[in-house]
Amino acid sequence: MDPSRMGHAMPPGSETFEQKMEVRNAIEAAGIPHTYLVGACFAAYFGGNLSQMGTLVPPKKRVDIYGDGNVKVIFVDEDDMAKYTAKTLNDPRTMNKTVYVRPADNILTHLELVQIWEKLTGKVLEKTYVSAHDFLADIEDKEIAHQAGLGHFYHIYYEGCLTDHEVGDDEEASKLYPEVKYTRMDEYLKIFV
Repeated sequence: MDPSRMGHAMPPGSETFEQKMEVRNAIEAAGIPHTYLVGACFAAYFGGNLSQMGTLVPPKKRVDIYGDGNVKVIFVDEDDMAKYTAKTLNDPRTMNKTVYVRPADNILTHLELVQIWEKLTGKVLEKTYVSAHDFLADIEDKEIAHQAGLGHFYHIYYEGCLTDHEVGDDEEASKLYPEVKYTRMDEYLKIFV
């Protein structure tokens, strides 16, 4: 999530973005050359579990779908994120810029991710659609860290904070570095079949 675009984030998760912006502002005020990489939902935490909280493996029978399941989300394998990060290190095109990691084939809705899993397994999961109201209903009763996580999930799956803005080809990692063969979510999910 791009901290410069998250001024509206719900507390206590907003602290994460505020702290990141403090660091960014200090870097820029000091004139330190930099490149910021804005990732996506890491596959190990959001892809393999079909974005279900409390597990790192896909559900076998039922899945919670956030909202109507049609908000676009970006998924990236952690190894691919490392490759893109390494590519930016000595690239003058990325100096003092923000580079977004948005591999085109991994920009999926929650429903599309679930459908990939269903196609791979040949099984249809029972779907429970969770409204934003229900998702946030008892957030105040949770521990602070859990509240922050729920807030981040809300911004991603209900508001679409990863895909609610355009980025140019010169700002997107998979376009800057087409030689990187990134892992598509259908390939990633095969390790769980």
